[in-house]
Order: sequence, then structure tokens, then C-alpha cells
Amino acid sequence: MKIAIMGAMPEEIKPILEKLDAYEKVDFAKNSYYKGKYKSLDVVVAYSKIGKVFSTLTATTMLEMFACDILLFTGVAGAVNPDLKIGDLVVATKLAQHDLDITIFGHPHGFVPGGSVYVESDPDLRALAKIVAQKMGVEVHEGIIATGDQFIASEERKEFIAKTFKADALEMEGASVAVVCDALDVPFFILRSISDAADMDAGFNFEEFVESSAKISADFLMRLLDELIERLVV
Repeated sequence: MKIAIMGAMPEEIKPILEKLDAYEKVDFAKNSYYKGKYKSLDVVVAYSKIGKVFSTLTATTMLEMFACDILLFTGVAGAVNPDLKIGDLVVATKLAQHDLDITIFGHPHGFVPGGSVYVESDPDLRALAKIVAQKMGVEVHEGIIATGDQFIASEERKEFIAKTFKADALEMEGASVAVVCDALDVPFFILRSISDAADMDAGFNFEEFVESSAKISADFLMRLLDELIERLVV
């Protein structure tokens, strides 16, 4: 089994690379991919760069060129659900593109003909995450994640996304990765750690929290890999 591990930014995959037994860098399509080993697992790690186009390209490459069997995404997100605070972990049950809008033709927000508003993540991987959370003694929230090519810094826009998509968190890559995995019939898991409240003004120091939140997400993901390895051995 070969596992793809994705992030959007270098900060999101750095803690992963530090825990691999060994890896080599492969450059392809203006990006770098790190092929390595984590205990008994073959892994490919990459950060896509920010946004739906880059994440689509990276996810497709990992599944098609590197023939990965499962895709795990780790990173940070902004909170929409007011109960979420910085550092909280959110596992996506399903994902939608909040900036996809052809409502003028009578379709709902996030929908295109031949597609769907939401893409559901793998239930078995979500169940495994609950077991890991219980063993670690940490709380992991499940909810809807909304994706768009915008850093949301508006209370009005946040309220629109919350109402329209029932979203709990916002980010810029998850739904596009979900579309790729769904199309190629590859199980996927999207994990985000909250780095901001999504309604803070443009002066909010995002960098102040992104590194610590990214590490929280990455550490949990590595524990998920440990649990996966145990089950493969059994």
C-alpha cells in the first residue's frame, strides 16, 4: 500500500518529512514530491501550493504518476463554526466549493452539471480517526469543510457560506482534492487544524498561528498512520 500525504504549504508537510525513515525528492510538473518510507508504509509527500488548481494538479499526480492507494490531507483552516477555536482539529465528512456559482442557470451554489455540491470523504478513515483521537485523549470534530480560492476575511461572507453549505471550516484546497479522489475512486481523508476564525480582519497575523496549527494536524496524521500500520499487520 502506498499513501499520498498532501499539504498546501511547506509548513504543513515539514513535520511529516521529519518523521519519515528516509525519502528522495522527485521533481515533476513544477513541483517536488518526496518518496519515502514510514515504518512499513511507502509514502509520497508533497505540498501543492495554495488554491484549487494547484491542489488538483498535485493530487492527480500523486494518484496517477505515483500510483498512491489512499490520499491523506493535512493542514490548517479558518473556523466558521463559532464553537471551534485555534488549534482544534476538524475532519471533513464532506466538502464543497463555496466559490463555484452558476446559480443564474437555476443550480444551487457549489453545483455543476455532472457533479454534485458535496463530495463525501472515506467513512472508514474517519472511523479510524475517532479511534486515534480516543487513544490520544484529544477531541476531533467532524464537519463540512468549504473550499474556495479566497482567504475569507469577511463576517458577511462567512455567514453566507455557513448558511449555504452548513460549513464548519473554510480552506482553499480540500474540495478540489476530494473531486479528484472521488473521480479516481481513491479513499481520502481531509484533516484541518484551526488557525484563524475566518472573520478576522485582513490585518490578522495568519503566520503567527499557521505553523503551530499545522504541526497539530501533522502529528495527528502520523498517529493515524501508526494505527493504519497496526491494522495492516493484523
